[in-house]
Amino acid sequence: MVYHTLATVVLVVHLGFILFVAGGALLVVRRRRLLPLHLAAVIWGIGIEATGAACPLTGLENHLRMLAGAAGYAGGFVDHYLVGLIYPAGLTRTMQWGLAAAVLALNVVLYARIVRGAR
Repeated sequence: MVYHTLATVVLVVHLGFILFVAGGALLVVRRRRLLPLHLAAVIWGIGIEATGAACPLTGLENHLRMLAGAAGYAGGFVDHYLVGLIYPAGLTRTMQWGLAAAVLALNVVLYARIVRGAR
């Protein structure tokens, strides 16, 4: 029971991290001290998407699920939980690069607004 709960906590943290990567600049508008943390998260998120590397949170969640007696899952967090929601069938590396570029573009736009508003 404890491991299952911990796996669920990791799942929620992972989702929160993904949301922070995608739109955390909106939080930076109100809390400027989050800027270095958000930029580091964006770099990490884009790097994971662009390289196709496994996020450590996925491995941790799988490990906790196995300790709980449940099966882990193949692929990463995004593959397991979000592909059906945000990715079309037949995801390719080119599409992953497109996702990384979209996250970068979104954050460039948000930060441009922040800089413009600060002036």
